[in-house]
Amino acid sequence: MRQTARMAFFAEYRKETNTDMSLEVNGISKQYGNFTALHPLSFTLSEPGVYALLGTNGAGKTTAIRIILGMLSRNSGEVLWNGKALSPVTEKVGYLAEERGLYPKYKISEQLTYFAKLRGMRSADIEKSLAYWFKRLELSGYEDKRAEQLSKGNQQKVQLVAALVADPELIILDEPLSGLDPVNADLFKSVINEQIDKKKYIIMSCHQMPVIEEFCKDITILHHGTAVLQGDLNKIKKSYGRVNLSVKCDGDVLPLAAQCGLVPETITPDKLTFKIQSEEQAKSLLKMIVDSGMPLVRYELREPSLHEIFVENIERADKEAGRSDEA
Repeated sequence: MRQTARMAFFAEYRKETNTDMSLEVNGISKQYGNFTALHPLSFTLSEPGVYALLGTNGAGKTTAIRIILGMLSRNSGEVLWNGKALSPVTEKVGYLAEERGLYPKYKISEQLTYFAKLRGMRSADIEKSLAYWFKRLELSGYEDKRAEQLSKGNQQKVQLVAALVADPELIILDEPLSGLDPVNADLFKSVINEQIDKKKYIIMSCHQMPVIEEFCKDITILHHGTAVLQGDLNKIKKSYGRVNLSVKCDGDVLPLAAQCGLVPETITPDKLTFKIQSEEQAKSLLKMIVDSGMPLVRYELREPSLHEIFVENIERADKEAGRSDEA
């Protein structure tokens, strides 16, 4: 949904776009006594788009986010927005927390108005923005409901409104699709796409790897508070090469695969998957299938998925640290 009226309203409320905007996270860390929750972490958002913070549970993602937002003190490092120390109190920053953060006994409209006023919005602008977001997120009719009367999905929508009501330039989304049904997940995705179109700077933490692949150009994978992989996701994938082969035939392809030196990694009713040593190996199998006359339903040679890259790097980090028995 890219409506001219919507864009005109937000353009009226927003300040002129600063083309030199950037977020720099330089060596932030956090310790609790002898325990290091976050080792020095650095990354930069030098242009609009979505940056992903990934990791296992307790890896340090939320700690990093809270330090960036000034909600948690840091032991080292700095967070800069446009070259100056980031102040979420004065800058236009939107935050969707993983935990529910609504007051259960208060009306939704009252809470959102209060949150908007904390962002320095004028009453007229609050009214316009809330009217738009209640319609956009299919919350019309819930304005006078108490938070405790809403489903978890609708509470998540309300929290997204609270994050976006002031049209922030920097948006931080911590597990934005958690607990959403497929319809509402698609709704949230469409809103995220709109924010990307509006050239916003977004940090996203999410356990759903296909979502990260859909939105994010650059990633950091954290494990036990340490960055085990960082960089441009497409470049990371290309560095692995096309090493994954998926095949489905109307017939038994295993004997042909064995002749090519291929042993399946997984066998499901839908496909066989192989890890290949070279593309020539994959081409040899394809030729043998075609020459055999066996009907070929699927043949896909691809780079590893983010899920596969994630698991590999977590397992490698555990092995190097002597934690090879961990999941």
